[in-house]
Amino acid sequence: MGKGSPLFYLCSKMSLSIVGQMTDLIYAEKDLVQSLKEYIQAEESKLSKIKSWAEKMDALTMKSASDPEGYLAHPVNAYKLVKRLNTDWLELENLVLQDSTSGTKYRSSLTVDDCFGMGKTAYNEGDYYHTVLWMQQALKQHDEGEDATITKVEILDYLSYAVFQLSDLHRAVELTRRLISLDSAHERAGNNLRYFEKLLEKERVAKLLNKTSAITESAVQGGVYERPADYLPERDTYEALCRGEGVKMTPRRQKRLFCRYHDGNRNPHLLIAPFKEEDEWDSPHIVRYYDVLSDEEIEKIKELAKPKLARATVRDPKTGVLTVASYRVSKSSWLEEHDDPVVARVNHRMQHITGLTVKTAELLQVANYGMGGQYEPHFDFSRRPFDSTLKTEGNRLATFLNYMSDVEAGGATVFPDFGAAIWPQKGTAVFWYNLFRSGEGDYRTRHAACPVLVGCKWVSNKWFHERGNEFLRPCGSTEVD
Repeated sequence: MGKGSPLFYLCSKMSLSIVGQMTDLIYAEKDLVQSLKEYIQAEESKLSKIKSWAEKMDALTMKSASDPEGYLAHPVNAYKLVKRLNTDWLELENLVLQDSTSGTKYRSSLTVDDCFGMGKTAYNEGDYYHTVLWMQQALKQHDEGEDATITKVEILDYLSYAVFQLSDLHRAVELTRRLISLDSAHERAGNNLRYFEKLLEKERVAKLLNKTSAITESAVQGGVYERPADYLPERDTYEALCRGEGVKMTPRRQKRLFCRYHDGNRNPHLLIAPFKEEDEWDSPHIVRYYDVLSDEEIEKIKELAKPKLARATVRDPKTGVLTVASYRVSKSSWLEEHDDPVVARVNHRMQHITGLTVKTAELLQVANYGMGGQYEPHFDFSRRPFDSTLKTEGNRLATFLNYMSDVEAGGATVFPDFGAAIWPQKGTAVFWYNLFRSGEGDYRTRHAACPVLVGCKWVSNKWFHERGNEFLRPCGSTEVD
């Protein structure tokens, strides 16, 4: 086959085509490898961020070798969690949580990007007060030279508008001008600045006419912003109690508190083995019982409850319909006597201790509070007729609350009206009456479950109702006799 033959020409052309295709394949392979590398790097970056947050929140989380089930608590994002734990507990720069009762500190540093992310979430929630707190911290760390993927322009964009929403026009103008000095082409900032300056001019004219806005003057003082109005009238007292800053009883009142053995008014079941009873508060009378539940019983109750746990609900005061609420963050389930002999045994033990019948009581409720889990101040008794599906009659006469775990930090049961703080102690139980003998609600018994700062909190409780207990008030009463 000569070089000039058609066959030679065809073979040469085929060889060049194959070489070209092979070259294309080689380049395609290189592109594929590069794409895979970029994809892996992107995924590693995402994983790194998740790992970073996990490490930072580990100091605050309920995960531990001794308490892995803490993760059963209702999942919430970091912003909502920290907000519930209350900014007053936190130094944002190092995210320090301190348990006032033990002095234990839990520390974890947050980056500029972390603070920005928290501030952005607050902004999206319409919470401009916490937006400012987080964005100011992000800006502070950025100004100090900390490396960040977020720019100062992005921080100032959110911060300036949030400050404006808090009625601080002068600082909003100052921050917006700083933003524009960094990015003169920022269209939204330019529009905002013109709008802010127009409002400032109106304010200046109003001052001349002696019509200064009271809101602007009262809401802002030296760049420090007032906390927004709260729906909880006892917010400050409640949070102080949760921090361990409770009311201290006078020596005279303390002398009225005693420890004793309790046999349920000579109940045959308790004569041989009475329970240790201790007065926690005198008026209203709150008592604690020791060694009410064994470790084995606690584990069995938790085992039965876990598959049934669901986000806890509250009854809407207007509609009477059960719904979830941000002020109650926990998971709960209800156990019946036929679920296991342990449940029946515990129910009857509570009946023996209190002298109140379980026939008209509600089912045993089991609740799990993870990190940040709480139930803000509320009454156990109701001013509305109870749901007939509960198969109970009358109002909630009394509360019997079992502590099924110790809590490393936080988680106290507090009574803001009179200043009592009762701390969880595994195996113990507290008891109080919610109603006076007349059947009227005792409004002093408004109480709360403080946020869990570190660890996990398990409780179970029985609500005894009026019917069947009209003439029985052998234990506790509302006053110390």
